[in-house]
Amino acid sequence: MSVASDKNKVAGTISKGLTDISTIFENDHFIVLNKPAGVLSIPDRVQSEPSLKDMLTDKYGSIFTIHRLDRETSGIILFAKDEATHKYFSKQFEERTVEKFYLGLIHGAMPEKTGSMDGPIMENPVFKGQMVINQKGKASLTDYEVVEELGKYSLVKFQIHTGRTHQIRVHAKNIGHPIVCDPLYGDGKPVLLSSIKKKYKLSKHDLEERPMLNRVALHSFQLKFKDAEGKDFDLVAEMPKDIRALVQQLKKNLYN
Repeated sequence: MSVASDKNKVAGTISKGLTDISTIFENDHFIVLNKPAGVLSIPDRVQSEPSLKDMLTDKYGSIFTIHRLDRETSGIILFAKDEATHKYFSKQFEERTVEKFYLGLIHGAMPEKTGSMDGPIMENPVFKGQMVINQKGKASLTDYEVVEELGKYSLVKFQIHTGRTHQIRVHAKNIGHPIVCDPLYGDGKPVLLSSIKKKYKLSKHDLEERPMLNRVALHSFQLKFKDAEGKDFDLVAEMPKDIRALVQQLKKNLYN
C-alpha cells in the first residue's frame, strides 16, 4: 500500500458472532474490509441475517455503501463514513478510476493466457436474479490473465472495468469456463478431495466426505484508488482459506 506509513492505518477485526471480519485499512473517512464468503454486503429484503453494512452501522452509527460484493464472493470492500466521502468515491467508481481485481477458479483452461470479455449484460427476462449476455444489455468489460493452470481448473486474475451484476461470473460462463461451484452460471457442484487426490480414503470418523469448496470460487483481492486528498492506495485482501487450500491441493496433485 502506498500509504503504509499513514498514522491512520490499522489492522484489526470486527466481531460478528463466531466470525471475525478483518479490517484492511481505516481512517476517519472510510473503512476497507476483507468480507468473508456467505456474508451479505448490504441488507437484503429476502435474507433476515445482518449484513456487513448493518454491523458497521452498529459500530459507527452511520455508514455509506460505495460498492458491493455478491454474498458468496469474498474479499475487499470499501465503505464511507460520511456523505462527502461517499459522494467522492461513488464518482470515482462511476468514472471507473478505481481499479478492481479479482481472483477466481474456473473450469478448464482459457483459450489465451490473457484477454478480454466484453459481452453486454442484462437481467434474464425469464429467471429473475440471473443475468445473461444480450446485445440489448449494458456494455461490460472484463480483462483476464491466467495465473496458473491446475489440471481441470485454472486460477485466473480478473479486472473489471464496469460494475455489472455477476459480471465476471456471466462472462466466464459465456466463454465456456464458468467459475467453480457457481450454482447460477455453472454446475454448482462442490469440489471434493476425492475428485483430486488419486488415493483418497474417507476418514473413519466421517460418515461422508466434506467438500473442500462449496461456494462460488471468486475473491475480490485488490483495490487501487486515490482518496479525496490525492493519496494513492493499493490495498489487498488475503485469499481465504478455502480457496487457498484447494489451490494448494491442486498444485500438489499436479506433481504427484
